[in-house]
Amino acid sequence: MISNRTPLLDTVRSPADIRTFDLDQLRQLADELRRETIDAVSVTGGHLGAGLGVVELTVAIHHVFNTPEDRLIWDVGHQAYPHKILTGRRDRIRTLRQGGGLSGFTRRSESQYDPFGAAHSSTSISAGLGMAVAAALKGEQRQAVCVIGDGAMSAGMAYEAMNNAGFSDSRLVVILNDNDMSIAPPVGAMSAYLSRLLSSRQYMSLRQLAKQLGKKILPKSLADAAEKAEEYARGLVTGGTLFEELGFYYIGPVDGHNLEHLVPVLKNLRDNEQPGPILLHVVTQKGKGYGPAEAAEDKYHGVAKFDVVTGAQAKPKAGPPSYTKVFAEALIREAENDERIVAITAAMPSGTGLDLFAKRFPKRCFDVGIAEQHAVTFAAGMAAEGFKPFAAIYSTFLQRAYDQVVHDVAIQKLPVRFAIDRAGLVGADGATHAGSFDIAYLGNLPGMVLMAAADEVELMHMVATAAALDDRPSAFRYPRGEGLGLTLPARGQVLPLGKGRVLREGSAVAILNFGTRLAECLKAAEELGARGLPTTVADARFCKPLDIDLVRQLARHHEVLLTVEEGSVGGFGSHVLHFLSHDGLLDHGLKIRPLVLPDHFIDHDTPLRQYDEAGLNAPQIVATAINALGNSSSFSVRA
Repeated sequence: MISNRTPLLDTVRSPADIRTFDLDQLRQLADELRRETIDAVSVTGGHLGAGLGVVELTVAIHHVFNTPEDRLIWDVGHQAYPHKILTGRRDRIRTLRQGGGLSGFTRRSESQYDPFGAAHSSTSISAGLGMAVAAALKGEQRQAVCVIGDGAMSAGMAYEAMNNAGFSDSRLVVILNDNDMSIAPPVGAMSAYLSRLLSSRQYMSLRQLAKQLGKKILPKSLADAAEKAEEYARGLVTGGTLFEELGFYYIGPVDGHNLEHLVPVLKNLRDNEQPGPILLHVVTQKGKGYGPAEAAEDKYHGVAKFDVVTGAQAKPKAGPPSYTKVFAEALIREAENDERIVAITAAMPSGTGLDLFAKRFPKRCFDVGIAEQHAVTFAAGMAAEGFKPFAAIYSTFLQRAYDQVVHDVAIQKLPVRFAIDRAGLVGADGATHAGSFDIAYLGNLPGMVLMAAADEVELMHMVATAAALDDRPSAFRYPRGEGLGLTLPARGQVLPLGKGRVLREGSAVAILNFGTRLAECLKAAEELGARGLPTTVADARFCKPLDIDLVRQLARHHEVLLTVEEGSVGGFGSHVLHFLSHDGLLDHGLKIRPLVLPDHFIDHDTPLRQYDEAGLNAPQIVATAINALGNSSSFSVRA
């Protein structure tokens, strides 16, 4: 900690310490909190821009509301670093996203000030409403405050929650953090005055009284008309008509960096005794207060370690292109030869590499916002009209659209191609972003073709294979990070459907790989061979359709068969076991060991350590094979 730069922050151990601060002290605290956030993230890397944008809002909320008794729910949570510093975690803030350190998102097990864990977007209003209703049922007088960004408001779940909340009398405050100016007009003194007025107890009580009198004095139709007229009149001034229609009392927009505006409005909301949910619209700037972030196109949304003075990020040594980039360039090659190919992303154009596709084919690339359900059915609609949609969605985000994958794609046998990025473990983002389950949740769908790339060349082949499949849905998975540095062909080749490949021949142990553990399998085979255990290594390529001829060959000619995958129980190994049992290949002493991700969530750490914990690196593969052989093997194991 840099005490000479943060004298006021150094006195803060919990939010209770700032509740007596005056406005000048709150401004000073915000300045120091911003410096501390910048300094901490410069050491660890992580999300920065969003956190810098909510520094004043964080200070104001904790100053006004009685957290943790009042529940504060941050949507997504990547903007919560300043919140963590103020809530007793400053001494660990430089362990962010490191093994054994603080999570990069909110986490219930980490602090009582994190009442709800999050890392996917658009969940806060639903969770906050649940907490508000629970408080009412228990007779507790506490607040539920949700902070959600304007981007997260593009997800249908947010509107489902608001629609539900709008018809309740729950004490729920939703703070819409508009940091893209996508909703609000410029804010200023008049807007601030109106927000203070509209949030005041006197105005809200007067409005409630007018409603009650209208219902008693006027006919119902006139009373309803008067109420609507009042709402629309305010909507014309403030821009909140949409939220009023959903049943929320709208206030704003308010300058989210002006504590003189924020604090009195939040106090009015805290002290409000009228029933029903409220939406406070604040306008903020991502990267606020740090020049390099303000000047950057992405506002330093996610950064590597960087120099605080210059903002220069630590550049990793030049290496092979990432799997994401290889996918994007392979898709471009295919699209150059087939004008029916289109690409779809759900608010992740750069994360999925489709920003490159969009530059080449701007009219054939569609960013639908944080709306994975819509993305899948939108793709299905395009497929129904003869196009070849590639829906590029992270494995962990595709979980949100599972019903659409089943109902709108698989049942109708529509040839939507799912490009599943971030398959397997993902390092610093931890369990919330790990692609652990897609093999299991896609592999059980009739007619689905499911592939996993072992390296970047295989990924190119799988893009070409998916493009050629016109009669059924398909998916191919690939990890975060760099490829192996293999020489890439000009264009991928269409693979024989449901056929794997053998890379190394042996007679004692067979390793059947599915995905990018192939390199570790080959290392394990070298070690086993050195121990006198000749080992076959095969790459399945396909989980569905399964290469049953290859599986039969491996089962009949080896004592031990290991399956290796970067996925949960119920995935590739389960498909292999199912076939072996029905084909009678387990009846004569074959020892099979499926190596999968363990039955617990793996915390953030380096990928190497995560895969060590999962038992999917070469040493664990070797140990599994030797333990399976035991003392019954005809091969002697050399130490």
